[in-house]
Amino acid sequence: MKNIAIISITINIILIFILTYFCLKPVKPKTKSNDIKIVNTKGALKTIFERKSVREYTDAKVSKDMLNILLKAGMASPTAGNRQPWAFITITDKNILKKLAEGLPYAQMLNKASAAIVVCGIPSESFSGKESEYWIQDCSAASENILLAVEALGLGAVWTGVYPVKERIDWVSKILHIAPGTIPLNVIPIGYPSGQQKIKDKYKIEKIHWEKW
Repeated sequence: MKNIAIISITINIILIFILTYFCLKPVKPKTKSNDIKIVNTKGALKTIFERKSVREYTDAKVSKDMLNILLKAGMASPTAGNRQPWAFITITDKNILKKLAEGLPYAQMLNKASAAIVVCGIPSESFSGKESEYWIQDCSAASENILLAVEALGLGAVWTGVYPVKERIDWVSKILHIAPGTIPLNVIPIGYPSGQQKIKDKYKIEKIHWEKW
């Protein structure tokens, strides 16, 4: 009986050791060379890494409430000196969307989009002198916030450039009756994605420099 008890205790100790080893052993995520893998990422980082340009949409309408969330996200972006030299034109009228597409060769997805947001800059509300073009940075930051909010809401969108091409600026300004002194930076078509868009891995280690070039 004594030998059986010793054997039983020994087996239990071995089992405890094995279970402890495997429970405490760190799990290393599988990675490919030159790739960054985010394991169990949630929230903001997940949205950033999954953002993609979406150019095909279903017929489903984007609600006004969702569009307001996108606009609020845009205005939450950083702005130099808190000048906020921007204005946003929200479009849901299909006729206006199609009219805009007529003069914007790289924004033909407007024909299928449920809505669009035009991000405009107001240089006179930014700084003057050598810092006068900070409005471009401010409006670009607002545009990216909108695109990230689009991804977070399960919508799809794509940045289509207007500024600095004069013909595009003039066309958008004409169609939307934009006030003089206000410059449309871009047009962002928005809708519900019609299919599975691919996420592009743009991380390139050769683009990174540490401490100096």
